[in-house]
Amino acid sequence: MRRVAAALLTLCLPVAGMAQSVADRLNDYPTAARADYVFACMVTNGQTREMLDRCSCSVDLIATILPYETYLQAETVLSMRRVGGERMSFFKSAAMAENLVAELRRAQAEAEVVCF
Repeated sequence: MRRVAAALLTLCLPVAGMAQSVADRLNDYPTAARADYVFACMVTNGQTREMLDRCSCSVDLIATILPYETYLQAETVLSMRRVGGERMSFFKSAAMAENLVAELRRAQAEAEVVCF
C-alpha cells in the first residue's frame, strides 16, 4: 500500500510542477503593473465602477497576449519617445522598437474590442 501511495505521489509531482509553471506563465504581470495600467485607464475613460471592471478586463487580456517582459519593453519605448533629444531618436525609428510598440497596440486593440 505504501509503495502504491509513493508511486502515485511521484506521478503527481511533475504534473503539479507543470501546472505551477503554466500558472506563473499566465500570471507574470506584477500586481503593481496591473494596478498602474488600471489607474491610467480609469483616468482616461472615467473613474467609475464600470470602468474599473473594463480596465481590469483590458489588462488581464493584454497579459494573456503579451508576456510581461514584452509589455515592459514596449512601455519603456513609449516612455522614451516622450523624452526629447537626439539620443532618444533610436526609440522613434528603430525597427525593434516599432515592433514592440506594434505588438502592444495590437494587444490593446483586442482588449478594447473585448472589454469595452
